Amino acid sequence: MEEPETEIRTGAAGNSEDEGDDDCSSSESALVDDDEKGSASAEQEKPVSSKAAPRNAESRRRSDDVDWKKVEDVCEKLKSNHFKSVVVVTGAGISTAAGVPDFRSDDGIYKRLEKLNLPEPESVFDISYFRNDPVPFYSLAQELSAFNYKPTFAHRLIKLLDDKGLLRRLYTQNIDGLDAATGLSSDRIIEAHGSFSTASCIDCGGSATEQAKEAIRQASVPYCTECKGLVKPDIVFFGEALPAKFYRNLERDMESADLCLVIGTSLKVMPVASLPDTMAHSKHRVLINREAAGSIGRRSRDVLALGEIEDVVLEIAHLCGWLEELETMEVEGG
Repeated sequence: MEEPETEIRTGAAGNSEDEGDDDCSSSESALVDDDEKGSASAEQEKPVSSKAAPRNAESRRRSDDVDWKKVEDVCEKLKSNHFKSVVVVTGAGISTAAGVPDFRSDDGIYKRLEKLNLPEPESVFDISYFRNDPVPFYSLAQELSAFNYKPTFAHRLIKLLDDKGLLRRLYTQNIDGLDAATGLSSDRIIEAHGSFSTASCIDCGGSATEQAKEAIRQASVPYCTECKGLVKPDIVFFGEALPAKFYRNLERDMESADLCLVIGTSLKVMPVASLPDTMAHSKHRVLINREAAGSIGRRSRDVLALGEIEDVVLEIAHLCGWLEELETMEVEGG
């Protein structure tokens, strides 16, 4: 389900492969969905069982689809503080290794919803439908929240960037809350589609976070203690606007960044998908993903690090000299 297009502008480079600083226009989709529009991205972000053997330093594999000389150059610049401001953009692929289900694959969330006879699978995230029938949403909410999952090495790499004073901002399309489970400050995270971390009454707007968390654990429907209205986690449904924080920080962040690190997204859902294209051509963009995505790879300073995301992340941590810190980081969840 697509929302009507709304133009947004930033003061940085646009999509063109030519040098220049054209404005970038993109459409706003008020979504809770991840970034897997279309069959190609659904296959790309196919979930990995939470029971799968975890990656570690010994089991990591160097993908043949990576120009490791370029990756080594980026890692050297990270180690030497040549890069001073990193913006990270993430999608569903960063969380599937933790066992978080995706939406559109053969065993994803939308497939599981078929038994509920919804008008269409996306109805579960439609605010109008939710007002009339919140049961389908709360029947699957537990699968989508961070209660049963632990952050992946990719999530931890982002926290390491922050620990080392390199992270400007994380823009994530995910609603699972696993970024916060690494201990990453909320000031550093922009959850473009919201998250399960907080909840509110959809009528009076009152906070109801703990009430919602308990209801999600019990797969029940919570109601506001003040006005008896429905309580909903603060995730962005179809028909709702993206958080003001997204637009408030977007232009300054992308202008200040000297590296844009894109992890686990097919770059198909706007407006988040447009962020890497707002980087000036003089700056670096790195894609860590199972497949190519967006325009990354068309510029001279782009780096495609394609392969299993956890393997690539572990190798990058090794090249930066951060592998032990990555593997021993204490995180919440699971």
